[in-house]
Amino acid sequence: MLGLMQDWQLLCHRILDHAATQHGGRQIVSRSVEGPFHTTNYAELRVRALRVAQRLERSGIKLGDRVATLAWNTWRHLEAWYGIMGIGAVYHTVNPRLFPDQIAWIVNHAEDRVMMVDLTFVPILEKLADRLKPIEQYVVLTDAEHMPATTLKNAVPYEEWIAEVDGDFAWKEFDENTAAGMCYTSGTTGHPKGVVYSHRSNVLHSLMAGQPDAMDVGARDVVMPVVPMFHANCWGLALTSPMAGATMAMPGGKLDGASIYEMLDNCRVSFTAAVPTVWLMLLAHLEANNLKLPHLKKVVIGGSACPRAMAQKFQDVYGVEVIHAWGMTEMSPLGTLGSLKPEYAGLKGESRLDVQQKQGHSPFCVEMKITDDAGNPMPWDGKTFGRLKVRGPAVARRYFKDDAEILDAEGFFDTGDVGTIDRYGYLNITDRSKDVIKSGGEWISSIELENLAIGHPKVAEAAVIGVRHPKWDERPLLVIVLKEGQSASKDELLAFFRGKVANWWLPDDVVFVREIPHTATGKILKTVLRDQFKDYAFPTAAA
Repeated sequence: MLGLMQDWQLLCHRILDHAATQHGGRQIVSRSVEGPFHTTNYAELRVRALRVAQRLERSGIKLGDRVATLAWNTWRHLEAWYGIMGIGAVYHTVNPRLFPDQIAWIVNHAEDRVMMVDLTFVPILEKLADRLKPIEQYVVLTDAEHMPATTLKNAVPYEEWIAEVDGDFAWKEFDENTAAGMCYTSGTTGHPKGVVYSHRSNVLHSLMAGQPDAMDVGARDVVMPVVPMFHANCWGLALTSPMAGATMAMPGGKLDGASIYEMLDNCRVSFTAAVPTVWLMLLAHLEANNLKLPHLKKVVIGGSACPRAMAQKFQDVYGVEVIHAWGMTEMSPLGTLGSLKPEYAGLKGESRLDVQQKQGHSPFCVEMKITDDAGNPMPWDGKTFGRLKVRGPAVARRYFKDDAEILDAEGFFDTGDVGTIDRYGYLNITDRSKDVIKSGGEWISSIELENLAIGHPKVAEAAVIGVRHPKWDERPLLVIVLKEGQSASKDELLAFFRGKVANWWLPDDVVFVREIPHTATGKILKTVLRDQFKDYAFPTAAA
């Protein structure tokens, strides 16, 4: 017996329809790439998104065709997304921080037909254009006045391009499992892998993200997605915010501390999200200028582990609630969020921070388990480490143009992370499986050591890697970037660790560097560090 409900397809453009109908006047404020701030609203955004859809169809873009975007978070990028999806084409967000060879590889692999590009990135594409074989046209996200002279094939300014149609257009209808978007993983080895999101998975993920114990976004919020739209669906905020009818503040390409503060203050932002690197810059700017955050209520921090000192400063100094989050490109990307369940809600001070250091619990639509290397389930006791595996309606089941099986017999995807889960379902990621330090048969968490190091007042950034040791197999090496104008000794830093971790976890040595390498998504590139220090010999490495 089947239910007797309407067959209402979960299509992404329905989100924009809802926003325009119920929250049409709600503002979207962007820092434009050209410089000035620009203000629009959901009703106007929908009108322009329909023009994008109509213009793409006139160009011969059809169901399933890929349209690349190489752009910052602005109103134009947002309306382009909805226009692309509205005809059943597939937005493909290209990460400008990838190496040129990687950009060329993924554009060709995705077979993108049109490239929509911000002014910032035109020079990058001009150098690569002869290698981007499938691109038929470049649409530069600007107007005629700011359109640069360019060698890009069939290049046109976006504003004039969409002005060629009248907007008398209706969204296409198709199955909710139709592809909506693509994002390539920033793998540290081999070629990036393409993750393909469906309309159904995007809508369900957005519903999940807006829940009170997830991001808790509502129409009364002013949301600033600092995390770029080319980073795993902007953590869902490009869809969740219109779904909730939230005001949006789009930061464009200026992500330094001063520029982020300016938007937080001017737009009275109540909710924002980004990786720790961004918040380090913001906090430094606040401290240097004796500034406060009177409007901001909540910040979601993910992409890499949130340092304890960062969470403490946001909450104790600025009165901003921190939600630690974890996810993956393959998960659309949200996997867990660290809102406090009743069992932990009454905690204060250090005990509260202990829980907030964990990555949080999974919302409905994400199932988790931890297993040993043989696939046997491990207990949720908060102590037993295991390989983290996930499944759900917004979790990848296969990579683009790749028939390799990536799920286990129960349909779980191996995330590559190692962690524990406590009895209340809170995940604590201790490492990537390839980054965990195996010393004398025991595991040491590089993430925990890094978070402690960041808490030292002289440390700007820290990385911990396992280096070969003749007796213990591997031992931790602490790599440090000091804050500008600071100096510190090895003994001073190691003394900071004592009493906070077991003595056998203490790094065997400390090296000071000018910078630490990062991936295109801002994560520490430990493969490069391990290669850099592969021949490193500890001072105490006698067998």
